Amino acid sequence: MSDSSLHVAILGATGAVGSELLELLESRQFPLTRLKLLASPRSAGQVLSFKGESIEIEAVNPDSFKNVDIVLASAGGNISRQWSSAIVSSGATLIDNSSAFRMDENVPLIVPEINPDAILNHQGIIANPNCTTILLGLAIYPLHQVNPIERLVVSTYQSASGAGARAMEELKQQSKDILSGRAPTPEIFPYPLAFNLFVHNSALNEQGYCEEEMKMLNETRKIFGEPHLRISATCVRVPVLRAHSESVNIEFKAPMTVERATQLLEKAPGVKLVQNWKSNYFPMPIDASGKDDVLVGRIRQDLSHPSALELWLCGDQIRKGAALNAIQIAELLVSKGCVKSQYTKTTF
Repeated sequence: MSDSSLHVAILGATGAVGSELLELLESRQFPLTRLKLLASPRSAGQVLSFKGESIEIEAVNPDSFKNVDIVLASAGGNISRQWSSAIVSSGATLIDNSSAFRMDENVPLIVPEINPDAILNHQGIIANPNCTTILLGLAIYPLHQVNPIERLVVSTYQSASGAGARAMEELKQQSKDILSGRAPTPEIFPYPLAFNLFVHNSALNEQGYCEEEMKMLNETRKIFGEPHLRISATCVRVPVLRAHSESVNIEFKAPMTVERATQLLEKAPGVKLVQNWKSNYFPMPIDASGKDDVLVGRIRQDLSHPSALELWLCGDQIRKGAALNAIQIAELLVSKGCVKSQYTKTTF
């Protein structure tokens, strides 16, 4: 099978990430000849545009994955678990954007700029990391390669987009309500987000860390291949429509100068350096929204520790934090000949 005969399906095509997947497949000219859009029965029959053509959304069913090569899933963990066996048994490769398989030891967790070779070990399922993990990894891995990181302390400032399209609309409506003198009504979030912020509302463990914070810890360790890397995270939801921000304190094995770190990040793939010290201008969500690169800046010496640096980053949660990384994984699959229907034809 040549690259040009790839058949791709998007599972969860009507969501915020699904819409971005559709746009990226077109703008990046992914080498597919057929595209199938799948969603829940309530979305079946809707029509979306791709390369000037109208494609009708189908309700996902056990036969949806026949003759499909790659499934890009962004419909939530329960949906991914429900259909994973059907996807893999059909011969397709599942690139899953949920947390369902990320910590499965048999499933590679991939950021193409960091651990592309892990893709060679996939058994039909590849996990897309959490958005905050991806953004963090792009900014710190180039430094870790040169001077091993011993400890990370991260605080995240996460936009409404991390909870999906409905959450973004809720933030807009709450903002209108407050400015009009009406009380905001939370539905997607547990508390009002407009003109407010709150600690990430995912479930807490016995140590008082929420699921989002533990994802950063466990996923970063797995992607870096550093099971004992010390990480502490505090995740906060903020009233920003799109793009997450992170404050990162990095303790290295040995001192690293600000100048050296800056040089490394200037050359890092997927990273754009943004720092104008005279104007006090550093990465902002409004600049990162809709962009592929993770914006990194305000790189400075930690005055409390000779082997530690501080940096600030912003990245689009829907693009590099989700859809773009998934598309890059698909591109990597094709370039390495790791689509099952590619190598099974060669093997048997």
